[in-house]
Amino acid sequence: MTNQNAVEARNVIKAFGQGTSAVRALDDVSVNIQRGEFFTLLGPSGCGKTTLLRLIAGFEMPSGGTILLEGTDITYLPPNQRPVNTVFQSYALFPHLSVAQNISFGLEMQGKPAAEVKARTDKMLALVQMEAMAGRKTSQLSGGQQQRVALARALAPQPKVLLLDEPLSALDYKLRKEMQIELKRLQHETGITFVFVTHDQEEALTMSDRVGVMSAGKLQQVGTPREIYTRPVNRFVASFIGETNFLPASVVPGGVKLGCGAVIAVEGLSGQGATTLTIRPEQVRLVDAAEAEAIPATVTNLVYFGTDTHCYLALPDGAEVVARLQSPSNGEVGLQQGQKVALRFVPGAAQVLAD
Repeated sequence: MTNQNAVEARNVIKAFGQGTSAVRALDDVSVNIQRGEFFTLLGPSGCGKTTLLRLIAGFEMPSGGTILLEGTDITYLPPNQRPVNTVFQSYALFPHLSVAQNISFGLEMQGKPAAEVKARTDKMLALVQMEAMAGRKTSQLSGGQQQRVALARALAPQPKVLLLDEPLSALDYKLRKEMQIELKRLQHETGITFVFVTHDQEEALTMSDRVGVMSAGKLQQVGTPREIYTRPVNRFVASFIGETNFLPASVVPGGVKLGCGAVIAVEGLSGQGATTLTIRPEQVRLVDAAEAEAIPATVTNLVYFGTDTHCYLALPDGAEVVARLQSPSNGEVGLQQGQKVALRFVPGAAQVLAD
């Protein structure tokens, strides 16, 4: 049976330092990255995501565990013997070479015939839409153009896996959004497995087929963007991916009871005692106070974000809930600070999570 995993990490450990002062950057990490998928490692600085990428590239050696590429053990192979390429945050282009020469460099180092080098370079120039700038020095390019050249150079040798280490972090917001679309297009057109590292949750959600959320050297959850966002497995994932409300509660038959006395239906709960309820702001609705299960609240603040407005609400016990409301065309949501309102949660949207 054909191995469907492009990359497989098995119980990988990476420790820096010796003895009791050693720090585990990766702590028994196991993950399968499938062929042809856009897989993102997401997490805050210091969580271990770049360390894992460097182990796959061969720039670091693990302290324990195994790394396989399409079923072959590459754990201790040097970088030049691995069919992977890396796009760095700094791009690492050759400023004295032209765009075309940068793209063809790796192919020439592999000793490819001149005709093949020319054909592959031309194909990559077309892929990243840089044909008109083939003869221009990379020092004369904008940040977005340099990013395209770095991608084309990395894709030219047709690696089995392309590793991308926060390659969009140096770009401004508008260009970063454009390059997110461009990266996904390139991955789809080439069919190459992309392993992308970022701390930006929006990048991870918009580009990825699957996301691995990391914290403190461990993989907290792996799943599709929708799974990660709608069904986080613990408090860290819920708080790191998007915005959410956390409300102290206690388990009662059929659900949980908030501090204000309202009971929220939550399926699958067992046991009793204190817990925490989480609900996304877009799953909070303002309703008529007479509606069944409506919870009284007071508007404490309104923050306008253009397409939506964040409404900060205080429950009777003082707990705070944020509701995300779609902004009308005139930008006015018809609410005022201090106004008495009522809210309810979308049925089935509230969850109780592990810490």
